[in-house]
Amino acid sequence: MMMKAMDLQNLQVFVTVAEERNMTNAARRLGLSQSAVSQNVRQIEDSLGVILVERDRRPLSLTPAGLALSNRATMLLSELSQLRALVVDASQGVKPDLRVGLVDSFAGTVGPLFVRELLRHASTLSVGTGLSGHHGEALLARELDLVVSTEPLIDFDNIWRQRLLSERFVIITPQSWTTTVKHVADVRRLAEQYPIVRFDRRSHMGLQVDRLLRRIDAKVPHKLEIDRADSLTSMVAAGSGWAITTPMCMVQAGDSAKRVRVHYLSDCPTDRSIYLLGRQGEYDRLLRTFSKFASELLKAQLPHFLDAIDPALWPMVEISPQ
Repeated sequence: MMMKAMDLQNLQVFVTVAEERNMTNAARRLGLSQSAVSQNVRQIEDSLGVILVERDRRPLSLTPAGLALSNRATMLLSELSQLRALVVDASQGVKPDLRVGLVDSFAGTVGPLFVRELLRHASTLSVGTGLSGHHGEALLARELDLVVSTEPLIDFDNIWRQRLLSERFVIITPQSWTTTVKHVADVRRLAEQYPIVRFDRRSHMGLQVDRLLRRIDAKVPHKLEIDRADSLTSMVAAGSGWAITTPMCMVQAGDSAKRVRVHYLSDCPTDRSIYLLGRQGEYDRLLRTFSKFASELLKAQLPHFLDAIDPALWPMVEISPQ
């Protein structure tokens, strides 16, 4: 049922009756007459076409329909009270509650410093990490307020998006392998000779790697899939196979990235991007602030991380101007 504004008052009356199980006590608590309380309850019953209260019992007893309405109405009125407080707080400049999703490669590199900045602008902060696709779905479902993701959600309207960086794909192999990979033909030969360690195909990164393999016509069987960049790099370092990854994912891998050999393709300029996403018209000012801070953070921190692995990685990354 679509409630009118006055119906919310009727709901409050009904919830009070349900709690007191007595019309007189409910009227006293609400500062109304007993007849007014009885009339309010009758109006709800008439609008729903059901009986909510068994009036011939003492104390009053709720029907199954009355119990269902009482439980839901109690939650609704509580949420309405919280909503009013949130709106009043926002009008007075009080910091909002924020729910944030961060793709693993961002969370595992500059994520801690980014979250510290978010805390300055939020009264409470909830942060989740993991696969980009899940974050995008949660943003669209209004379960998250802002997302750092590799998936730009370009097929959806009313999405605020700002590219943070673009990075080229690179090949990694165990240090013990003597194979050199510079061209697409080298990747095809690598695929024929050695197993690949793949990113999980449910992830946006996994889908992008699959597209790259199809583009260069590399026939690679599905054998080993990993859902985290640090685990993938560790598998390669241990000799389980080779992989396609990115500079940010290598930074996320920590010390494991120093135990692999990095190869740069000269004839396959394929990359991926990382975006800051939100819903247009919601937290626009904060999104612009966070976007600028993320860009400055990446410029300040990322070169040091990449140089510690391989100085040739830094030219593979382009941080977007804000």
